[in-house]
Amino acid sequence: MTAVDMVDVVEAPAGTVIGHRTGRVRRFLGVPFAEAPVGARRFAPPVPRGRFTRPFDASRHGATSQRVPLFTTTTIPEPSVPGEDVLNLSVVAPANGVSCPVLVWIHGGGFLAGSPASAWYDGRAFARDGIVTVTPGYRLGVDGFAPLDGVLPNLGLRDLLLALDWVRENIGAFGGDPGRVTVAGQSAGGGAVLALLSSPLGSGRFHRAVSVSGGFFEVDADTARHFAGRLGDRLGVPPTRDGFGGLTVESVQQGVRLLRSQRGDDGPLVLGPVVGDDILPVPIAEGLVVHGHDVPLLLGATGDEFDGGAPGIRDAAARAAGTRVTDTLFRAACPRAAASRRDATAGTWLYSFEWPSPVLGGAVHCADIPFFFDVLDAPGTAAALGPQPPSKLATSMHADLAAFVHGRSPAWEPATGRLGDPAREYGRPGARPVADTTGVFDPVVAAGSVTSEAC
Repeated sequence: MTAVDMVDVVEAPAGTVIGHRTGRVRRFLGVPFAEAPVGARRFAPPVPRGRFTRPFDASRHGATSQRVPLFTTTTIPEPSVPGEDVLNLSVVAPANGVSCPVLVWIHGGGFLAGSPASAWYDGRAFARDGIVTVTPGYRLGVDGFAPLDGVLPNLGLRDLLLALDWVRENIGAFGGDPGRVTVAGQSAGGGAVLALLSSPLGSGRFHRAVSVSGGFFEVDADTARHFAGRLGDRLGVPPTRDGFGGLTVESVQQGVRLLRSQRGDDGPLVLGPVVGDDILPVPIAEGLVVHGHDVPLLLGATGDEFDGGAPGIRDAAARAAGTRVTDTLFRAACPRAAASRRDATAGTWLYSFEWPSPVLGGAVHCADIPFFFDVLDAPGTAAALGPQPPSKLATSMHADLAAFVHGRSPAWEPATGRLGDPAREYGRPGARPVADTTGVFDPVVAAGSVTSEAC
């Protein structure tokens, strides 16, 4: 800890947790919410962590499910932290907050990679605005989503449901209000949000939802089994619980990385939520028709997602393929979700992030995260966004998200699920500064809507 840090002790139902406080921000990192998924627990549903018998040191990030990054370079810096206690979460809270709303942030990574320990997910700006941020880890890839014989499906989603249970039982000790929980996530994390919102098991575990570049990311069981079979062939084991259970997580993830680097007939998603169990009895779009109607939903996508690219690097064919992925996986999911929720009692609001990164060549996937979290000074942002990304845009986007978590309705009209629905546009070149298509949003008002620790 630095000279300005102070030890911060919390007595929670889970036990004594020792974190630290820097200025007006408290951090409790890597707190286990489940027993480590090792041995007989590796391919089993998560087991709630027993009460700590001694004070838990929460001064550093916990182990991550990601052991081997899926790609050699990623837009978001997502570190891998060694260890087997991967079902842990971090809490960032206001120093003097009481009954603050809670934001539970689910990281992305295609259900194969990603890390909750990224500096881009740091909740210090939310703490400034009277919000407690929780970032849970969950099992990835084969361990979290492969439909193996004898293994309960969707273990990664079950991990997230248990993390939400931990929040309900413990977050009050950290200054959070368990009755005001917003579940949010980006990419695969946004897809997980929609899956949980559509699930009968999601009911009562959260009260608002945000999907950032999410979508209907359920994976056909045959597609997942085919990929697991190809992976088993490469690794020399049968695609079974015992076969993969005899390998280390690192070797399995390295095999996934090598297999995904090859050209083949695999689609953009090879493992992920599978339909047909108690969590997802029906496809996500169908589940949204009947579940989550009392939960307000904010969702959107970036303007380019995967059809950007630095000038001179991507050819026309690659860009066209990226456009198809952008439209079918991400942007089309927004009006489709609104249409599925047409009879919901709570509103659905759409947005689009349009600011083009001069480095990444467009308003591409992941470029919006530092704006929503208001962390333009975080490591890796200059490499992705250039040396001077617009701070006013970050102020406005963060204020919108913070206001939503606080329980306010967005300033633009909700979607109706029909053609021509209004959508808030962030950073469109040539438009009014930080304007939206409806023309009713005042960025100055939004920027000042949440500015203190008052909860």
